[in-house]
Amino acid sequence: MNIINKYFHNLTDLQKQQYEHLEELYKSWNAAINVISRKDIDNLEERHILHSLSIAKIINFADDTNIIDVGTGGGLPGIPLAIMFPKVNFLLVDSIGKKIKVAQSIADELKLDNVTAVKSRIEDICGEFDFAVSRGMTTFPEFMRLIDGKISHNNKNSLPNGVIYLKGGDYQKELNQIDNNYRIFEISNFFNEEFFTTKEIVWIKA
Repeated sequence: MNIINKYFHNLTDLQKQQYEHLEELYKSWNAAINVISRKDIDNLEERHILHSLSIAKIINFADDTNIIDVGTGGGLPGIPLAIMFPKVNFLLVDSIGKKIKVAQSIADELKLDNVTAVKSRIEDICGEFDFAVSRGMTTFPEFMRLIDGKISHNNKNSLPNGVIYLKGGDYQKELNQIDNNYRIFEISNFFNEEFFTTKEIVWIKA
């Protein structure tokens, strides 16, 4: 995982081993269950794992932060972040059972006891979380509706509680439809690969 080491210099030996194994596990599972585009699997490290970890460039989650990964698919961005933040709790949610099976299996294989994966619609999830993360699951107005009432108002991180969303393309019209405060972070400020020139992180205060 040279590209991970390139941008994250303080990883423990265990974390390095987990990221290396993570790539192997995704490629193995993807041969059986298509959780990542087959044409994109060779770009797994850059376009999926590192992309997920861009969130770690805008916030260093405090211990015991509770995060829900909405529409996680096979566990992205939740699993790469769970390796990076082993004292942060991640609930991975997706309505497609076979994808959740992959996510939970990978978390178990990596011994990530801070990860729980559940097959559910987000509307049926109870409880409050500090942050909801996602990778382009739906429009911002729809996403804010889905997580309404699920974000705690007790802040303990450098960014106030809310949504952290990995997004690309032209989405300004979507943002204009919500009343919440937001900030946009250009991922190209953190990573110099060409893939990231059109990718952003959007933080939205809940």
